[in-house]
Amino acid sequence: MKKYTNTGSKDTRSGFGAGMTELGQKNENVVALCADLIGSLKFDDFKKNHPERFFQIGIAEANMIGIAAGLTIGGKIPFTGTFANFSTGRVYDQIRQSVAYSDKNVKICASHAGLTLGEDGATHQILEDIGLMKMLPGMTVINTCDYNQTKAATLALADHHGPAYLRFGRPVVPNFMPADEPFVIGKAIMLSEGTDVTIVATGHLVWEALIAAEALEAKGISAEVINIHTIKPLDEEAILKSLAKTKCIVTAEEHNILGGLGESVSRVLALNHPAPQEFVAVNDSFGESGTPAQLMDKYKLNNEAIVAAVERVIARK
Repeated sequence: MKKYTNTGSKDTRSGFGAGMTELGQKNENVVALCADLIGSLKFDDFKKNHPERFFQIGIAEANMIGIAAGLTIGGKIPFTGTFANFSTGRVYDQIRQSVAYSDKNVKICASHAGLTLGEDGATHQILEDIGLMKMLPGMTVINTCDYNQTKAATLALADHHGPAYLRFGRPVVPNFMPADEPFVIGKAIMLSEGTDVTIVATGHLVWEALIAAEALEAKGISAEVINIHTIKPLDEEAILKSLAKTKCIVTAEEHNILGGLGESVSRVLALNHPAPQEFVAVNDSFGESGTPAQLMDKYKLNNEAIVAAVERVIARK
């Protein structure tokens, strides 16, 4: 099994921007809509190179979703962009009615998700967006871990028909997935094989899970680490295959413990293979203002928390 290393830290939103730049060149049906956050969503190159396919909607997110849904009728593939809080919570009714219920080919792309939004504080740090989106019938939900994976996911979504939610972030984080790693929607990626515990992680917690696995190895614990980039549809086969070996599981995510990856995995276990599970997630609370590092430490979303969760779950086997 290959060892993943940080090849140079980058922000995941820049991966989205790079993906959009490439899509602009490759697919004339791709259009971009932004809610007054061009720089934050890294739409600059797309706007410069394809002004006729870029729409600045302004601070009118509900209108942006409606326009995007309408553009699909003419065969366009709209990618909407704003902060995750405004991409989901503010416009949930429009997404439900105009996109999900109508099965429109809209790609809802959301930056600044989770606690790592940082200093803007609790009102902007949405921690329930994965739950909101995965509950919508037919909605694909993707949460990427680094720059390379975010770019790959953006490209893959252009070829995927149907409503989708792509979640990424603001801070600079390790870029460790190979640029040529295949990105298949709905298929998890095995990062490290092990026999004692399964760690399934998503988003910014994937790198932390790899660090945790090294720390656990030093303690004599063999951890299997799986990168779950697609929350829905969830790769149940990969989870159950791993669990058949390890007999216990830890889920790790930058999201509320309610409604996220952990609950989706719990459903898989309950229906197929009941086993001990521990959760690394925000414990049913809002965030607060602080640096990303401070917040991830305070809310126990780091490799130390994953190690502690592994030790708890193994004790329950």
